[in-house]
Amino acid sequence: MNLLMIAPQPFFEPRGTPISVSQRLYALSASGHKIDLATYHIGADKEIPGVTIYRIPRVPFIRSVKVGPSWAKPVLDFLLLLLVIKLLWRGRYDVIHSHEEAAFFAMPLARLFKVRHVYDMHSSLPKQLQNFAFGNYRPLIWLFTWLEHKVLYSCDMVLTVGQDLEQLVQQINPQANQYRIENIALHTSHNGRTPAQTRPQIHQAHQQGKPLIVYTGTFERYQGLDLLLQSAPLVWQQQPEAQFVLVGGKPRQIEQQQTILPPMPDGAAVHFVGTVSPEVALAYLDMAAILVSPRVEGTSVPLKIYSYLHAGKPIVATRLPAHEQVLSDETAYLVQPTKESLAQGILAILHDVDLGRRLGEQAHRLAQEQYSFSQYQQKMDTAYQSLLSGE
Repeated sequence: MNLLMIAPQPFFEPRGTPISVSQRLYALSASGHKIDLATYHIGADKEIPGVTIYRIPRVPFIRSVKVGPSWAKPVLDFLLLLLVIKLLWRGRYDVIHSHEEAAFFAMPLARLFKVRHVYDMHSSLPKQLQNFAFGNYRPLIWLFTWLEHKVLYSCDMVLTVGQDLEQLVQQINPQANQYRIENIALHTSHNGRTPAQTRPQIHQAHQQGKPLIVYTGTFERYQGLDLLLQSAPLVWQQQPEAQFVLVGGKPRQIEQQQTILPPMPDGAAVHFVGTVSPEVALAYLDMAAILVSPRVEGTSVPLKIYSYLHAGKPIVATRLPAHEQVLSDETAYLVQPTKESLAQGILAILHDVDLGRRLGEQAHRLAQEQYSFSQYQQKMDTAYQSLLSGE
């Protein structure tokens, strides 16, 4: 089939939804579909067989787009709408595959151009507005709620990435043609190289046997990095050489975190690596003694969890629905979202090598059994076959 995929995000950037979009593209391409991707002007080009990337015109005063809603997005989405109309006018597509808010304009365009519409639902957009401090804009919340309902009743198929969204779709439209296809780990080869400015420090600590406690992901408030840094002194009381490695974040966010760093004993360290490529992120997972996800809010599974599972390292994560949809006490050390509990979980694994090894092995086994690329592609094939057959 010929697909028009619409991604209202920077593509490619190594963060949640763009990574998920990339995984969808790889799976659909591997099944022989040809895809035109319409996206923002921001992001690195990515070579994917069978995929052609089309970008909106460059907007000089918008050089980055933060995670979540922002006032820049309406400008970018309007330009994206114009690009999509142009592509639909000159091309012949079987399906429009829209991500997030692109579904709002894909809905009438699919009807106008008589093509099927697949809505890829990564979050509930009204809830996302509330989570990102737009909750006081009640008319906007109402509008997004109404649009979300309209899309879920009109689209030919909806793809969800987690149990929470699956349940939400069933509540809104029990008859929706829905398929839950969870994200998977970053399936990219790497050579173990890390950025030059941090490689000597990190590798030296790793080679000296100092425990590396690694976090990867964005630095948004809900990720709980404040909680992680608050737990560090409690860890250092018993493990003074523990090294915290935080991979991700924009320069300004890193500066903010550096201002609240606690005092460190000799031998301890907190390394801020910054945003890196998926290949380099995997190198940090390889070096970790423990992988942490200290999230304090949210119901959607963090994409990092799938990479953590495949890494085969012990995971310490907060006991929240966002984690418990995938993790259990058999595959991770789950703790309450407090600095004391987080430190206790980290220390429990540092003190008990067998416990860490067992959790890592069980996590890796879960990844192989349920979150491999072949299974992911098979789920995508099943969903698209149902679309073709009209089920």
